[in-house]
Amino acid sequence: MLYEQIASNKRRTGYVMFGFGLLVLALGAALGDVFWSNWVSGTIIAAVVAGVYMAIMISQSTNVVMSMNHAKEITSVDQAPQLWHMIEDMALVGKVPMPRVFIIDDPSPNAFATGNDPAHAAVAVTTGIMDRLDREELEGVIGHEISHVRNYDIRLQTIALALSSAIGLLVSFANNWFWWGGSRRRSDDRDSGGNIIGLVISILLIILAPLAASIAQMALSRNREYLADASSVALTRNPQGLISALRKIDDSQPMRAADPNSSALYIGDPFKNKKKMGDLFATHPPIADRIARLEKM
Repeated sequence: MLYEQIASNKRRTGYVMFGFGLLVLALGAALGDVFWSNWVSGTIIAAVVAGVYMAIMISQSTNVVMSMNHAKEITSVDQAPQLWHMIEDMALVGKVPMPRVFIIDDPSPNAFATGNDPAHAAVAVTTGIMDRLDREELEGVIGHEISHVRNYDIRLQTIALALSSAIGLLVSFANNWFWWGGSRRRSDDRDSGGNIIGLVISILLIILAPLAASIAQMALSRNREYLADASSVALTRNPQGLISALRKIDDSQPMRAADPNSSALYIGDPFKNKKKMGDLFATHPPIADRIARLEKM
């Protein structure tokens, strides 16, 4: 059951990332079609913009994310012995290098991992999670975060964020171009009716692309949480620890100063947003669903 769930979640993540990439290229093609009557040029421009965004995000993600969430690094075991040894032990079990360790001064229990790969990973926990969770519960949470590192989840989330940012830039460019009358290059086609259907489809794609990107990013985040839960059980061999930890995280107040742009990285929603639109835009799967899956393992 455990390894079947892990394999299933990995396949679903691949589908989402493939669709995300297609969305970026389709948006570029739509821009090229509307403004230059050349979808190939638009596709190339979109691919270049997405590549630049990914390079920037991947090279600077750890320090930027930690700074945005007011996390402070601890550099020796003496500063937080139990946390340090637990992360060290889970990294050893997961066969990944010891990640950098950060602490966020916040009474709400939560944690997240970031980094481009296991060799450049970091794990951050709140003071609240250290105070409220016992050893087995905290071990389940750390196993969850080490699983994110081990499974390269954070790189996927970083790429998804970069692609979303690239889509936002391209749509902003389109809006400005429309405002200044750049789409008039297609006036002859519109007047003759030669490609009116294609033009309408392109414009609709430009309008709806940001919404589709948000849905894809949220779906990716929810899927990777399920995978990290399952992988944590594989490391700790103790689903009850993580189950109990998730209940305590769910039964807590929102964090005081979490960064909204990185909220999907946390093990639990730091803002405690309620369900809306069937969880279509939720950054995390419902805690009850996660617990139900864990109880079947």
